[in-house]
Parts: sequence; structure tokens; C-alpha cells
Amino acid sequence: MEILMILFTLLGGITLSAQSSVHGTFSRKAGTIETTFLTMLTGLVFLTVIIIFFGQGNVLGIFSAPVWQLSAAFLGTAFLLLSVIAVPRIGVVATNVAVISGQLAISVIIDHFGWFDSLVIPLDWERLVAMLFMIIAVYFIYKGNKRSNEEKIDSAQI
Repeated sequence: MEILMILFTLLGGITLSAQSSVHGTFSRKAGTIETTFLTMLTGLVFLTVIIIFFGQGNVLGIFSAPVWQLSAAFLGTAFLLLSVIAVPRIGVVATNVAVISGQLAISVIIDHFGWFDSLVIPLDWERLVAMLFMIIAVYFIYKGNKRSNEEKIDSAQI
């Protein structure tokens, strides 16, 4: 079952990158906020159908959840909007590596302090070195993208 979960997670990563690329292109035609809205609206319709036919939980449980847990919906929307803004400007790879770096940075902090009832895993030098490598990766990927775009512009002007 664990292997299946890893495969599902890998598939999720693949769909996230494909979604980022499509969103970046689509936002040039429809607009950034409009693209985000369409995605959220489509997700609402899709998940409503899934809940109607396959739901086993308690949708009304939303009203008894602590407010801080409901903030996840806003965080997800903000993530999508920021990704739609970033992809056309810095590319899919730079956006996704920056996203992963941001996820790892806050994850290290969450683990260290045990926020949101998570497992406490102290921050150590190995984690700090890993974060440094992620920051370096974002820098080099961004610089490579920028150089490629400049070369593309230069060759188009010739």
C-alpha cells in the first residue's frame, strides 16, 4: 500500500507541473484571476459530484472545524493564484523548484516547533544544508531560464 501511495504522490506532482504550465499559458488569454477562478469553480463542481456519489464523510463537519483548519482553503487558493502569476514570468521549473523550496522551508519550521499538532523534529545542520542546496538550485534554475529567454530575444531580433 505504501508503494501505491508513493505512486499516487508522484502522479500528483506530475499533474501539478502540467497544471502549472497550462495555467501559465491560459492566464495570458483569460487573465490571472480568471484562470484561478475557473480552476476553483471546476474543482467545486467536480468535487460536488464526487461527494454526492462517493462521499462518506460529514460535509456539515466544516461548521464545527476550528477556524485555523478552514484557512487551508484560502492557502490553497493563494498557492494556485501565485503559481498562475509566476509560471509565465519565470517558467514551470523555476516556479516548481521555488514552490518545493518554500514547502521545505516552512515544513522544517513546522516540524521544529510542532505546529498544527505535528510531530516535533528538531532543526539540525543537515536540514539547514539541505535548505541551502534548495536555495542554490532555485538561483541556478532561475538564472538559466533568464539566460535562455535573453538568448531567445536576441536571436529573434537578428
